[in-house]
Amino acid sequence: MKPSHGNASTAGAAGEFSPRIDPGAARPAADSADGLKGRIRDEARALGFDAIGFARAGESRHAQRLRAWLRAGRHGTMGWIARNPERRSDPRAVLQGARTVISVSLPYYRGDWPTTGPGAPPRGRIARYAWGRDYHKRIRRRLRHLAHAIGAMCPDARWLAYVDTGPMLDRAWAEEAGIGWIGKNTNLIRKGAGSWFFLGEILTDLALEPDVPARNYCGTCARCITACPTGAIVGPYQLDARRCISYLTIEHRGAIPADMRPLIGSRIFGCDDCQEVCPWNRFAVETQNPDFAERPDQQTPHLIPLLFLDDDAFRARFQGTAILRAKRSGFVRNVAVALGNLGDRRSVEPLARALARDPDPVVRGHAAWALGRIGGRSARATLRDAAKRETSRDVLVEIRAALAEGTAAASTSSMEGERTA
Repeated sequence: MKPSHGNASTAGAAGEFSPRIDPGAARPAADSADGLKGRIRDEARALGFDAIGFARAGESRHAQRLRAWLRAGRHGTMGWIARNPERRSDPRAVLQGARTVISVSLPYYRGDWPTTGPGAPPRGRIARYAWGRDYHKRIRRRLRHLAHAIGAMCPDARWLAYVDTGPMLDRAWAEEAGIGWIGKNTNLIRKGAGSWFFLGEILTDLALEPDVPARNYCGTCARCITACPTGAIVGPYQLDARRCISYLTIEHRGAIPADMRPLIGSRIFGCDDCQEVCPWNRFAVETQNPDFAERPDQQTPHLIPLLFLDDDAFRARFQGTAILRAKRSGFVRNVAVALGNLGDRRSVEPLARALARDPDPVVRGHAAWALGRIGGRSARATLRDAAKRETSRDVLVEIRAALAEGTAAASTSSMEGERTA
């Protein structure tokens, strides 16, 4: 299991469409069922979806894995996943009389990261799916059109539509509908297309012939497992969200576990590593969809200005993007961690200001950690001064730990200097 539902490197957001409630259930005649599927496929492609598949609604064959994943606590603090797992596993518990799950995919790949020259200010990394505007609204609008088109074909049909929302195992149903297979990194992979795409689905009481489930083509490849910076992919097709950078930088609230922080590197929202190394992604084609065009400075943004975003500035800067999911506290916390990992001494003074002035103790605590990580006389002096005035117990713990780390690093450097003298 992965802490996200579509193939975006994030955990889900909230919302769903309301069903049309009409008496009775829509049942296309047997001789028109194939024709109806073809018309739905044509409509989906006209709306920009690059793949569509049909699955019979019922308990997912991944239901047992979901329950085991939850029992092991691998969902971390994402309590919304643990609520009503039977609804998440069986669409019939979500839409009474559901007979079919229609799954669709929409690609978002926009190419490689922009390059920066030597001496550039410290920059962070944002996962590809969040380079542009929030995908939820864009796909939801397309799904709404598709659902209404189905309603025009079958006026008595009832439906619910989801985009990375609601109690749905998006990837499991996309696999069952033949769109792609769930890879060892728990993302959905399409043969000849890769995994850079979003997923959505429509539940309906229409009885449509299911497609053949997708075959798994991962073979013996384990590149995604090896590439995971934090070891979150604990085995093939097994992911511990508590170690996943996407979870830690987006869904997790409060302090990031100290042992995870150095492994996050410069990632400030999500992580693409397990997808970047997947051999199937060499077939990915850049989308020309303007909905997913990257915003200026939203791929590898300058970090230091982001450290001083207040709530209003954060919302204004990232309005209409998926980055709002992390909230200001979590996002600026991530920025502080990235600055500490990059170790650029130009960050010391800005981090010192954040430690002294930021109203959020979570941000102040991670600024202290970053200063300890960078080290040096100025950073240690800042930490000692902050310890005298800080009132938050949690931040004081972070300051003392940072001072202890800095002292140990300084001692090691001194000893190494003596040995090489």
